[in-house]
Formats: sequence, C-alpha cells, structure tokens
Amino acid sequence: MQQAARVAAEIWAALDGPPGALDRLGISGDGALSSAFAVTDLAAGSIAAAGLALAEVAGVEAVAGAEATVQVDRRLASFWFATSVRPEGWSVPPPWDPVAGDYRARDGWIRLHTNAPRHRAAAERVLGPQVDRDGMARAVAGWETGALEGAILAEGGAAAEMRDGPAWAAHPQGRAVAAEPLVTFDAEPSRGPVPRESCPGRPLAGLRVLDLTRVLAGPVASRFLAGYGADVLRIDPPDWDEPALAPEVTVGKACARLDLRTPEDRATFERLLAGADVLLHGYRPGALEGLGYGAAERRRIAPGLIDVGLDAYGWTGPWARRRGFDSLVQMSTGIAAAGQAWREAVRPVPLPVQALDHATGYIAAAAALRLLARRTSGDARLSLARTAALLAAAGPAAAAEPPAPETAADLAQAVEATAWGPARRLRPPLSVAGAAMRWDRPARRLGSDAPAWSAGPG
Repeated sequence: MQQAARVAAEIWAALDGPPGALDRLGISGDGALSSAFAVTDLAAGSIAAAGLALAEVAGVEAVAGAEATVQVDRRLASFWFATSVRPEGWSVPPPWDPVAGDYRARDGWIRLHTNAPRHRAAAERVLGPQVDRDGMARAVAGWETGALEGAILAEGGAAAEMRDGPAWAAHPQGRAVAAEPLVTFDAEPSRGPVPRESCPGRPLAGLRVLDLTRVLAGPVASRFLAGYGADVLRIDPPDWDEPALAPEVTVGKACARLDLRTPEDRATFERLLAGADVLLHGYRPGALEGLGYGAAERRRIAPGLIDVGLDAYGWTGPWARRRGFDSLVQMSTGIAAAGQAWREAVRPVPLPVQALDHATGYIAAAAALRLLARRTSGDARLSLARTAALLAAAGPAAAAEPPAPETAADLAQAVEATAWGPARRLRPPLSVAGAAMRWDRPARRLGSDAPAWSAGPG
C-alpha cells in the first residue's frame, strides 16, 4: 500500500499537481498481481492520480482529520487492469489473433502483433502465409530477431525483438525515453472556464471529449472521463473494429465512423473538433499531420483545445514514429526479459495484464483534467515506453499473496444492456466524495451512433 502511494505521488508530481492534494488520498486493500514488477501498485497509483485530478476539477477539498475524499481499492484496481465487464449468456471474442505471440528466432525471441488484419498481412509478406502458430514458428526460426523486426516494420507491420533492461537503457530510443518527462505539457494560460451543465454528482457534465484512440490506453482514458459525465464521442475509420475490446471500453460513449479521406467527412470532423473541449488521439506522431490535421491546424480549428496525445515509443528519438502496442513495448524495454529471469522461464514472461496501456490511460485522463483545472489550453503528451520506465523505477513487487478471488459482491448491482447482451460490470476501483463513477450509455458496437455531440448533460 505504501508503494502504491509513492507511485501515486510520483505521477501527481509529474502532472504538476499541488502536493497538498495528496492529503485527501487513501489507498486500501491487500494482495498483488504476481509479477516481477509492482503492477498492482502501478494500477492503484495511476487510478489515484486520475481521482485526485477529478477531485480538483470537482472542487473536493481535503479536510484535516476527516476520511480521505479520494479512495482507491488496490484489489479492484488490479481487476480493472484486466477486464471490468462480465457477460451474462454471451462471451467476448478472444483478444489475440491465432498467430500473434512470441517466437524463438536464431538469436533470441521476437513478438509478432498480428491482431489487425493489415498487421498480419505485413508479417505474412515477410514470413509467408501461415495457418497456425506451428507454421509461423518454423518460418521465424531461420531469422535473426533484429533483421525480422526491421523487415516486418518495413512492410507496415508490428513486431518487437526481446531486449533486456541494460540493452534498452543503452539503445538510442531507450536513452531518448529516459530523458522525457512522464507527461510533457505545453500549456497556454489563456483559457476561460469550460461551460458545463450543473448536474449533481457529475463533475464533468457538459465536457466534450473527441476520442480518436484505439487499443487501449486512450479508450481507458475516455472511459474514465465518461464515467463522471463527460460527453465522449469516439471516431473510428470505416474499416476498423475491436470485437474483443469494444464491450470493455465503449461504455459511456457514443461511437461513430468517419472517413477522413472524403471531403464530406472531413467537414464533419472539423465541426466536431471545433466543438470539442478535449481531443484524445493515439495515432503515431506524424499520422494526423499526414491527414492534414497537424498541431497548428488543430489549434486553428479549435483554439482553446486541450490536446492529449499518446504513442508507444515516445515523442523523441529514432523510434518516435514507430507503431507499437503494450505487449511490444514490454518486449523492447526489458520488461518481458525481466519477467523471464524472475520466473526462471524458458520464454518471455509479460506482465499479467496490459498494465502499460491501462496506467497510461488513467494518467492521460488526469493530464486532461489538470489542464482543465488550471484553465489552460495546450498539449499533453504521454507514451507507453515512458510508463514502462515508471514501472521499472518503482522497483520489484513486494512479496504479497494474490488478490482475493472475485465474488458477486464485487459486481455493480445494475445489469448493463450492452449491444451483445446483458452484462454486469465490476464496482469502480475509485471513490471520489460527491461524484460516483457511472455510465449513462451501455457498451456498444463501434459505429453505432451519428457523428454528433449529444444535446444534454452526461
């Protein structure tokens, strides 16, 4: 619990949060996820930072001698970093493509990320068409990891060779990430208060959040904001789907599609952006520029915008434009290698949950709220690789029993009528005085809604 509080304090300092706010924080609960790293403490600490930022926006004050006004349950935080939705009478599709995973090459291990059809196609252009993991393993075995990683990336795919911690620290990208702050702010103190509806218990009612993010940090951030009343509109391209993730992360949001290659949809997007208070985007650096929506153009369209960007490998250094995902960043930055050594395993050992994604998402939500509280427009930039550095710096996990198994008492009472069928959701891991985390829209399929802001409070 003390380690979780230290992680929360470090994140809060990176957010330039007022130190006295930590007095309102309480973290409780026993048990920890089994890992070489303090994953449960990262979960609790990042959720705590988001809670502190929310309390600041909501005007919740700490009272000396009183019960903490921001409280985090470490056990529930651990569960939420895995999945929060519990289907009733239906099931969520498997999260991984059949040939995604870790493979032994001639000189080490490499991970192929093939969940998106285009990424699998890129890997198969290099390795040949494969129908199963056995065939992929035979194809990978003759390659050196660095050469295969480069070949797949050159085809537009996603892969990462396994490096240990010292190798990453010595790598030019590792050095670049180490020099970046956890959150890079570029604020402009010229913003007035965002007009928001008065809605008891919903401190973010009326806040418009345009969500251009996908797997997985950005959707976690916008899910958090929606949980306190923000009007979140997620935009996806016509051909994108996340069947394994949509039930988890679309709760509370409207989900629309736009093709930014067509004039009509570009005009719609620009109207939406002009009406947004917060933009969340998770494209690789340069991708929005390629669509004609670089930082200067976004500011022109929406001068008072809070612009929060997420990427995989950091915003500086030779890999700043490299595509990546949580599991790949774990391979690159030494996390999977450390897990292998810790468990004395024969293959890479990842974190027990996609902790880099989830933690970065909560920190991103906190960054947006800090800018909102300071009444500033401007940018915040975060990356999975920098969150990995935060996790590594927190030190090894303290010895602890696993969290107690989930029970029916851990589930919210209400049944959620998702687009796939009824479901229950875990109780929130965060409690903020006077503001209950809840969602007014059930989880829905991508593209279910019109590309428009809602008319009422959240």
